[in-house]
Amino acid sequence: MGSNPHAPAPSATPSEFPTPTTRAGREALAAILARPDRAVIALDFDGTLADIVPDPDQARAHPGAVDALAALAPKVASVAVITGRPAGVAVRHGGFAGVAGLDHLVVLGHYGAERWDAVTGTVQAPAPHPGVAAARAELPGVLDRHGAWHGTWVEEKGRALAVHTRRAADPQGAFEALREPLGELATRHGLIVEPGRLVLELRPPGMDKGVALARYLREKGAESVLYAGDDLGDLAAYAAVEKLRTESTESTEGADGIPGLLVCSGSAEVTELAERADLLLDGPAAVVRYLAALAARL
Repeated sequence: MGSNPHAPAPSATPSEFPTPTTRAGREALAAILARPDRAVIALDFDGTLADIVPDPDQARAHPGAVDALAALAPKVASVAVITGRPAGVAVRHGGFAGVAGLDHLVVLGHYGAERWDAVTGTVQAPAPHPGVAAARAELPGVLDRHGAWHGTWVEEKGRALAVHTRRAADPQGAFEALREPLGELATRHGLIVEPGRLVLELRPPGMDKGVALARYLREKGAESVLYAGDDLGDLAAYAAVEKLRTESTESTEGADGIPGLLVCSGSAEVTELAERADLLLDGPAAVVRYLAALAARL
């Protein structure tokens, strides 16, 4: 990750603008191209705009990502980054602040519980859930009792806690061994466990990427949406798009609902998204190229 995060996005070629493999995806892409000013482009951060790395603190937006978004954002209704990270952390790691063309970028952090608007440069957030502090106090003992100290790493998210097993000698084994005890810890304190790519996150209930996305689309009066993700936490956003596709809405005067294009930033670690996606791209580099190609076509 030593390259310039603001390097120009690679120029797009026809092969970098693949056709969605499903009818629903092709219809959604057509709607985005026909009325980009009514389209929302929504994106996960880690694994979609940024490569997955052993230490999440070292994750940065893929080179060219900011330039691709800056080229795309002025042509659509909005670009929204929806992430489990704190909104401010995603803004810093993405390099999104103060970028020309990203004036109306929105980052919905903590699965939508926090919101950063580029136009104001401020974060709006509710009071922290008390269960997070209680779970934080008990977590060292839980990890110790289950022999999970070696190789695991706890990411402090303020409003959530994430236990990563990627550095363990047996990453998948450690992940599976911690599912039940961390689930019990979360339940005791009114939290839920959000599984991801070799990470188990303890966070407050009531908000997920699907809820956040649906609310934001209603706020913007969107008539089409592209959502790109790579991990289990993105399944809720996928489900929201699938539901919105079939709902009748006032904006479509009783016709089928909002066309949605589901993009999967491919990973061998998670297959559920790939099985439901309209378009499969080979990781963040391919996502950046696709966004640049989409901007060029609008």
